[in-house]
Amino acid sequence: MSDYKINTKCVQGGYTPGNGEPRQIPIIQSTTFKYATSEDMGKLFDLEASGYFYTRLQNPTNDMVAAKICDMEGGTAAMLTSSGQAANFYAIFNIANCGDHVVASSTIYGGTYNLFHVTMRKMGIEFTFVSPDCTEEELDAAFQPNTKAVFGETIANPALTVLDIEKFAKAAHAHGVPLVVDNTFATPVNCRPFEWGCDIVTHSTTKYMDGHGAGVGGCIVDSGMFDWLAHKEKFPGLCTPDHSYHGITYAEKFGQAGAFITKCTAQLMRDFGSIQSPQNAFLLNLGLESLHVRMPRHCENALAVARYLKDHPKISFVTYPGLEGDKYYKLAQKYMPSGTCGVVSFGFQGGRTAAETFMKHLKLAAIETHVADARTCTLHPASATHRQMNDEELAAAGITPDLVRFSCGIEDAADLIADIEQALAQI
Repeated sequence: MSDYKINTKCVQGGYTPGNGEPRQIPIIQSTTFKYATSEDMGKLFDLEASGYFYTRLQNPTNDMVAAKICDMEGGTAAMLTSSGQAANFYAIFNIANCGDHVVASSTIYGGTYNLFHVTMRKMGIEFTFVSPDCTEEELDAAFQPNTKAVFGETIANPALTVLDIEKFAKAAHAHGVPLVVDNTFATPVNCRPFEWGCDIVTHSTTKYMDGHGAGVGGCIVDSGMFDWLAHKEKFPGLCTPDHSYHGITYAEKFGQAGAFITKCTAQLMRDFGSIQSPQNAFLLNLGLESLHVRMPRHCENALAVARYLKDHPKISFVTYPGLEGDKYYKLAQKYMPSGTCGVVSFGFQGGRTAAETFMKHLKLAAIETHVADARTCTLHPASATHRQMNDEELAAAGITPDLVRFSCGIEDAADLIADIEQALAQI
């Protein structure tokens, strides 16, 4: 559906039923698939034929939904994962191994930071974290001879910094590596990173794409633009024979358009099995069908809340990239002129105690370890998602002890503001 607008792709992308076939994407709730001969199945294991043999690797329902997201992002191949964390892990581990290095923005989501800084370091992959506001010279200095990728978030969670995609893509490509961007908060409705030089996009589909807190999931999309063979010495996993698949060289057999996702499926999903359940993929697709309708309301509500809080005497700061005067407003207008996201971050004159008092008295907004839902929810990151960080790490991530992340749903903005007003009155 490449000729259609994003709104149409949200509704009808990924699956076109034939005559007499189900109008809705079918749920293929099966672990295995039947074949007539061992030879038929052998072709699948040799990657000589397309098809399904075990849902731990691939499932038809998942692939239909992945195809929709791929079309929405303008990519060439995509895959679903069990969570956004799995998507980010796979996207990096698919090209960086023990002894390698990755450059990442310092303001990324706390769970992703921990994945990189702690868990993947145990696997022998080193990370250098740079400010998203770094100069081109500072960014260039972060690269090492063994650097294999650059990672950032379109809109960071919860710091709400906006990544200068072109700047980071230019640096990545100058060093012969791809730029990986987590586009969870903006979604392809508001930002399409491939159009600005990004090579691989990831999503926590749990957030706006699902939109209803119904199912956890993730997605990886390949732009098909990065030439792996032009830098084959950096990416032996893609550019030399894989002996676990009878000597296939992914970049040669599947080309730029399919090598990354094929390897990610054939190797990582095979060995780690972080597959999204077909039932969750079905629920995800229901969410995608209204994504283009929901995102403008999320952004409209967030802007109304940000404007209300901006000059409130009990509020010390408000961060929202869609707000006039915000530090990242100009970048947001460049990359996301139609809107950013529904999340507003703000702090309190009374510090952490005031933030905790505010949270206790909210009635409409629920305290949840969640964000980007149709229902408004809120969180105190220093006590929850980023609690593993020390003060220095929190500061680098753009988080203060009094920061509250407020995720505006699609309710009436006047009701959200009234809830905030009555909670502020208790401080």
